[in-house]
This record gives sequence, C-alpha cells and structure tokens, in this order.
Amino acid sequence: MITIRIKRIAHAALALGLAWVIGQPARAAEDMTDMDHSSMDHSQMDHGTPAQEAGDDMSRMNHEPGNAMDMPPMQGGAASANARDPHGYSGGYSFSGMPSHEMSDVAYWYGLMVDRLESTQSRDNAFSAYELHTWFGKDYNRLLIKAEGEVDSGQLHEARSEVLWSHAVAPHWNTQLGARYDSGIDPHQKWLALGVQGLAPYWFEVDVTGYVAAQRRMALRLSAEYELLVTQRWILQPSIEANFYRKSDQDRGLGSGLTSLTTGLRLRYEIRREFAPYVGVEWSGKFGSTADYARAEGQRANETRLLTGLRFWF
Repeated sequence: MITIRIKRIAHAALALGLAWVIGQPARAAEDMTDMDHSSMDHSQMDHGTPAQEAGDDMSRMNHEPGNAMDMPPMQGGAASANARDPHGYSGGYSFSGMPSHEMSDVAYWYGLMVDRLESTQSRDNAFSAYELHTWFGKDYNRLLIKAEGEVDSGQLHEARSEVLWSHAVAPHWNTQLGARYDSGIDPHQKWLALGVQGLAPYWFEVDVTGYVAAQRRMALRLSAEYELLVTQRWILQPSIEANFYRKSDQDRGLGSGLTSLTTGLRLRYEIRREFAPYVGVEWSGKFGSTADYARAEGQRANETRLLTGLRFWF
C-alpha cells in the first residue's frame, strides 16, 4: 500500500512540473500584451542604426535657418548663368560670328532680276530683247522698277518702263501703284498704273496691271508663267502675255480690244541659281486693227521666233 501511494505522489509531481513548464510562454505573451505603452519612455529606445541616426541629424541641420550647410531647394529659384535653354538646341553655346535674325519689315532689301536678255531670230528679222526688274525696300513696302523692250538695228522699239510702289497685301501677293512710260521709235505715251502681282495656286506667277492715260485711254496687260523642274538644274518655263487697249491709236499702230498675244517656251540650265543660259521658241501674234496696221507697214501679223538668252539676278 505504501509503495502504491509513493508512485501516485511521484506521478502527480511530474504532471504539475510539466504543466508549469508548458504555461510559461503563454504567461510571457500575456504579460507583453498587458504592458502599458503610454508609460514607456520612448526617448530611451533605440530607433535605428547609427547611419540612420546620422541621416536624421543632417536633415535637422539642413532645415535649421541660418545653417552654413543649407542646401538649395530642388525646384524653383533662378537658374544658373550657364543653364541650358529648355526651348533651344544650342546647349548654352553662342554663335557670335553669325548675324542676328531681323524681324519682319525691319531690314531693307534690294535686288536686280534680268529675266530676259536674249537674241531673237525670226524668218524675216533678227533683234535683241530685254526684260528686267529691280527693287528696294522692306518686306511690306518696296520701290519697284520694271523695264522691257526690243532693240532692232540699233534702235529701241516698243520699250516700256514702270516705276511702282509695291505693297504686300497677303502672302505672295502685292499691289502695285505708279507710272508707266512708253518710248522707242513710236510716239511716247505716259500712263498711270495700278496692278496686282503674285503667286497663284499651283505656283503660277501672275501679273495683272491696268493703265489710264490722257484722252480717256485705257489699257490692260496680263502675263503668267510657270517653272517646271525637269531636274534640279534644267527648268522648263512656259509663259503667256496679252495686251488690251480701249481705244485705237493709229500713230502707235494700236487698235482697240486684244492687240497682241505672245506665248513662249524656254529651257534654261542653271549653272548657279543666279546665272542660267537658255534656249527657247516663241510665237507672237497681232489682232484686229493692230494686225492691219502691221501689214500696212510690211510686217507680219504673226511669227514664230527662236530664242537664245541669259537669265541672271543678284
């Protein structure tokens, strides 16, 4: 009996010991849960590594006013003197050797265009012809001088000179106002001139001018030409010109209505854009009373001509 009781006491003691050992982690977790976090002294706790603490110290130093180690803000403020222009492509470089760009209608421009300086050969005659214009002024307003005529046997025939004020009214279009003077072997004539010149759709160069003279004389001149690039240097240029007069002028051999029509085709080779020889063919006809006046003087009413010439400008 004594032996059985001793075994029961030993088994009970062993069970109590195991229960105590198993219950320690649970009680430790309960103790951590029951701790009052509000009573903890956070100033004594370790918040991070020494490197993190050093970063916090630098941050506090940079934000203190008057600190010698203040850093510039990441955004805002004036750009440095050598900063790159965000809207350009020069990368901050300057080109002191290049001229500055002039704004519209500020600079003065000038030029001379000799459109035709040619020798003309027809069935019955050979003569020379010229057509040129020069200008001086700004983009919107310019002084324009035009001259055209023929030289036969050392004499000037059918010469026309115009002095015009040219005013830009639209892109590629100008109005022209001024005076025209006809000279040569025929009696001279003075006109007031009003016209428009420009680049029509499909790149046709158009010139339309009306004229008024004494004794209620009126005239109209229409011309158009087109440049077709065969290659970058070979250019084919068709052209047409028509002249109309309101009243007959027997002294100058002009009738009323359509007096003359000229069509031409010139092929030039641009050695440079400013210098180009050419060859071509041209047909010229006179109509109405103008044709009658020409026949009365032994001239042909219409003829075909072969052309060789030079076109240049600067």
